[in-house]
Amino acid sequence: MKYIFFIALIVSISLADGKKVFETYCWGCHHQSAVAFGPPFSQIASKRSAAEIRAMIADPEGVSKIFGYKRNAMPAFKLNEQELKDISAYILSFKPKESNITKDINKTKDK
Repeated sequence: MKYIFFIALIVSISLADGKKVFETYCWGCHHQSAVAFGPPFSQIASKRSAAEIRAMIADPEGVSKIFGYKRNAMPAFKLNEQELKDISAYILSFKPKESNITKDINKTKDK
């Protein structure tokens, strides 16, 4: 029980730190669930892994080309490794939850 509490505490600290990074660097162009200048975190989280999110923040011009985008408006940010982990965890916390209907459809596809 103590172990689960400790893990939950670490996750909530990381999300709080990620929110702080978001408020400092991302908020001008991104919102958690609404379209702004850039896509909302809920859309990013549904399409990208933590590694892809960190790469896009560190080298948006290069990663945009890899993803097949014709242009990129996102600036590169000089974040340390912990800040990159925190912001990617925060972004991924907005990943839409899979509904029971979607789970049933995916189970049927796998058979």
